[in-house]
Amino acid sequence: MIPVLITIVVVVGLPLVYVLAQYNALVSLKNYVRESWSDVDVELKRRYDLIPNLVATVKGYATHEREVLERVTELRNRCAANNGAVADQSRDETELVGALKQLLVVVENYPQLKADQNFLQLQKELVNTEDRIQAARRFYNGNVRDYRNKCETFPSNLVANLFGFKSEGDFFSVPPSVRDVPNVDFATT
Repeated sequence: MIPVLITIVVVVGLPLVYVLAQYNALVSLKNYVRESWSDVDVELKRRYDLIPNLVATVKGYATHEREVLERVTELRNRCAANNGAVADQSRDETELVGALKQLLVVVENYPQLKADQNFLQLQKELVNTEDRIQAARRFYNGNVRDYRNKCETFPSNLVANLFGFKSEGDFFSVPPSVRDVPNVDFATT
């Protein structure tokens, strides 16, 4: 009688424990992905708050660079309003980073602006924010990777499919063009 009971417990109990453990792991990973995206979103909002101050400071010096300033403002507003898919936000953020690079290149033409303490503080904050965005993005992408791995690898994929977990979550990536360093000419004329 006891060997039959042990066999029943092993045959029914162990798979049940495995399914419960995998289910809980999938829920945890899904929540980590959501939480880490929230961290990215917080850092992006910090960037959006800094940009108007940076643009206003530059505007005081570089009045004829209106097109660049308007483009940065337009992209900042579009990015701040975009709460859609990660791929859409990634595309918009890429354009914003490119426009910010252009803005910083424009700044190089204004020595008084480069020496302005308000501008220097804003620039320092923007660089710090960009670093924080990169860290949050790496953390988010790591969580997406772990969640996808859990949903796609055998045998945990059986539990994922059974309970409707999808291998979703886009990576928040940066295209190679954003990694290009802007051409800045420090020569004085």
